[in-house]
Amino acid sequence: QVQLVESGGGLVQPGGSLRLSCAASTSIASFVSMGWHRQAPGKERELVATIFRFGTTSYADSVKGRFTIARDTAKNTVFLQMNSLKLEDTADYYCRALPRVSDMPYWGKGTLVTVSA
Repeated sequence: QVQLVESGGGLVQPGGSLRLSCAASTSIASFVSMGWHRQAPGKERELVATIFRFGTTSYADSVKGRFTIARDTAKNTVFLQMNSLKLEDTADYYCRALPRVSDMPYWGKGTLVTVSA
């Protein structure tokens, strides 16, 4: 079992920045991938960013150039740095971990990001 706890959400003005953290209950160094998803009111959950075992990353087109995913394997934590936030970035943000390809993914409970003037 892997427990994931997100933090760092809050209220921010358009153009502002936030950094989300996801702390895992176990070592993440060998995980196939970890990622961030988000779900806005009335919409389906969507993938935002992924970091893979050897450090490669991928992003949704809507956040490329604005968001950065990173990890600290010593602290078993994954981060999502969000810059130039837009109103449409408002959502609940969820951390996901995939330890092995054969596993079902583990999810955190989410942290709310609200972008509002």
